Amino acid sequence: MLSLQLDVQPATEQRLRRLMSQVADQETFARNVIAFQVHELKRGILNLRLDLKKFEEQYQMLSEVFYSQFEQGVADDREDYMLWSGLYEMLRDNQQRLQELQ
Repeated sequence: MLSLQLDVQPATEQRLRRLMSQVADQETFARNVIAFQVHELKRGILNLRLDLKKFEEQYQMLSEVFYSQFEQGVADDREDYMLWSGLYEMLRDNQQRLQELQ
């Protein structure tokens, strides 16, 4: 059994306690929360990949290759490159978070 300590505002705590008191099966509830987060991460990853594909097509380069060059200082700091690198970092972060939840 797991006991959680959450650092939330009193109103949020009250709403969460009310919700938990209405849940018949806390195991199923917890699994559904995790499944929802996994779903949201997968959806976010898909959207990021679509955004990255636009840059890859525009610059004829895979995001992994671009990011490596960007990190090494080979690519300049133009606005497109800053956005592209940020999107790629978000993709990597989301993939890591997804892997931790599965």
